[in-house]
Amino acid sequence: MAHQILVHAMSSGGSTTVEALIKHPMDSGFVKDKAGKIIPAHYIEVIEFTHKGKIVLTGYWGPAVSKNPFIKFSFKGGKSGDPIGISWVDNKGETAATSSNIM
Repeated sequence: MAHQILVHAMSSGGSTTVEALIKHPMDSGFVKDKAGKIIPAHYIEVIEFTHKGKIVLTGYWGPAVSKNPFIKFSFKGGKSGDPIGISWVDNKGETAATSSNIM
C-alpha cells in the first residue's frame, strides 16, 4: 500500500499550527471483509512531528483511530521557512515520513 502524508503548517503570532492527513487503513482487527473473514489489525502505533530536528509532538495511537486519520495541533515557536518533519511506524513495522516548510 502506498502511504501518503499531506501536511500544512502555518506560523502566526508566535505559534505554529500543523495539520496532517495520513493515508492509512487503520484496521482494528475486529472487522470482517465481504467474505466474512477478519481483516487483520493494521494501524499506526507511533507518530512523531519535529521542528528543526526537535520533537514537538509524539502520539501513541491504536486500533481505535479512524481510517486516514487527520491530526491538528499547535506549538510555540516556528517561523516561515522552518522545516517540519512527520514520521510514523505501524504495528506491521511499516513506516512513512515526509517533511514540509512552515508557511
